[in-house]
Amino acid sequence: MQKTVVINVVGLTKRLIGEHTPFIKSFLENGGHTFIKPMLPAVTCSVQSTYLTGKWPSEHGIVGNGWYFKDELEVKFWRQSNRLVQQPKIWDVLKEKDASFTCANHFWWYNMYSYVDYSITPRPNYLADGRKIPDIYSYPAKLRDELQGSLGTFPLFEFWGPRTTINSSKWIANGAIKTDEKYDPTLTLIYLPHLDYNLQRHGLDFSKISKDLNEIDGVVKQLVDYYEKQGAHIILLSEYGITNVKNPIHLNRVLRREGLVNVRIERGLELLDAGASEAFAVADHQVAHIYVKDKNKLGDVRSLIAKVPGVERVLSNGEIAAEHLNHERCGDLVAVADADSWFTYYFWLDDAVAPDYARMVDIHKKPGYDPVEMLTDPKDKLVMAKVAWKLLKKKLGFRTVLDIIPLDASLIKGSHGRITDDSEDYPIFITNQATKINTKEVVATEVCDLIKNHVLS
Repeated sequence: MQKTVVINVVGLTKRLIGEHTPFIKSFLENGGHTFIKPMLPAVTCSVQSTYLTGKWPSEHGIVGNGWYFKDELEVKFWRQSNRLVQQPKIWDVLKEKDASFTCANHFWWYNMYSYVDYSITPRPNYLADGRKIPDIYSYPAKLRDELQGSLGTFPLFEFWGPRTTINSSKWIANGAIKTDEKYDPTLTLIYLPHLDYNLQRHGLDFSKISKDLNEIDGVVKQLVDYYEKQGAHIILLSEYGITNVKNPIHLNRVLRREGLVNVRIERGLELLDAGASEAFAVADHQVAHIYVKDKNKLGDVRSLIAKVPGVERVLSNGEIAAEHLNHERCGDLVAVADADSWFTYYFWLDDAVAPDYARMVDIHKKPGYDPVEMLTDPKDKLVMAKVAWKLLKKKLGFRTVLDIIPLDASLIKGSHGRITDDSEDYPIFITNQATKINTKEVVATEVCDLIKNHVLS
């Protein structure tokens, strides 16, 4: 088997490759590339699971970054167990072909408790006093201490939230190199999230994202230079393209005004009560799963959602099957936004009673994806002083919350999830093995075989 590395540069598209990414541009021009036709939903967990299994969400079950767990009657996002992916993964298949095959997975999702040989993924420590401490999970367990002993603690708060920087992608890249030096795996998967941040904050505004493009270009160069010296086959790919948006859509507020969404009142604040709701939406970028308790109301709910400005399509039954989403985890309806729009999870009608987690970075409590977590209120000139004061209070042992996230969804300027209109915004597959690319476009399920062919050549 041939040593292979797959570098997942989140958000990379042909449109972004140019003067600000000179190394990636050269890598593309000297190798082979193909567009990956976007799948629905074009979101991290669904796409990665399709790439690693060669199956659609209807088969592997990852219908989004989160969904409604019907046995628990709760919405959960960003789970980590690999058991949630209901199909064999590429490493399972290759291990059957050759027992000497080994795989390292650096931060691709559903990393925990899989059968890869070397695993690293973010896993904060949640302490009894309410603090969240940056950390990682690894297999073997000693790899966690070796990497953090050498590279420093994983910069979790620069991986997600208002303080995101290139440092998290640099740490992941350096961790991958150190793992490779020690274990020399056959296949290495590396996740570089950096472009995801400012592309969602600012959209395709090159005056604001040029620095980010140049920074990720440098990390990619570091990795390619290293793996070329190991004689590896090298793949750069992405999961989706991020495009400009300007219209946040609050589907749960629409459903609530019709008496379909239920809330609980706790300490004067509102919480979504999914189990008691007649219908509610699980928002995930530009796609939303809508769960309806009484199936006799499906037609009415569909008509209601279809009339919302910015909703491009509402899928049901055969339309859901045509998009390969017909799985028990899928919503009864699936709403898709138009090119200018995206879906929020917001369900409250008055910001004064929004749940406490709404103003915090809290990806596991929110019943939907919230990109506004990457921002602080631009009107609050003292926000950084407030953050410093709150962090000092935590260190001194006082209880406090970092309630610094605004409730203004209009601040988000880029999103993804729908099938983009222009191939320049499609995800891309680039390889230093040009002979392995013989078509201008592949579908997402074909990526798995492309990677296998690089390993098995």
